[in-house]
Amino acid sequence: MEIRKPNDFELKKVLSLSPQAIFDGALGEVEPTKEKIDQLVKPLLEKGSYYLIATENDKLMGWILIGASKDQFTDKMNGFIYELFVLQEFRGNGISKLLMRAGIDQLKQGGYSEIRLSAFAGNQAIKLYEKLGFGIRTVTMSLQL
Repeated sequence: MEIRKPNDFELKKVLSLSPQAIFDGALGEVEPTKEKIDQLVKPLLEKGSYYLIATENDKLMGWILIGASKDQFTDKMNGFIYELFVLQEFRGNGISKLLMRAGIDQLKQGGYSEIRLSAFAGNQAIKLYEKLGFGIRTVTMSLQL
């Protein structure tokens, strides 16, 4: 397996599958359109965020989207993991962990002293994040009216 930046063709494939990634990551609570993905992701890519993809035999297996984010209180720039996704057929093989480690390494090399991410409560990936050393920093709560 190889983890690397995607070529243009692979990037288009990732972007076409991103609605499913968001849907899965949001536990089915969010069903974004391709237009919404473009609205969310294009500004990140324009500001220097990038994908790393996991491939084997020219098959896309999954990806991670990493970049920077400014803390709203301190204005400190932190590394940020915006998206992590492994295609259904490749899950259970440790690909998420390898993508996370590669993303963390890239952000560390970028000079960030802290990396953050957001996850929906109940997302199975939270167990992986905790095993990699991430801890809860903030909690967002909601009240349905």
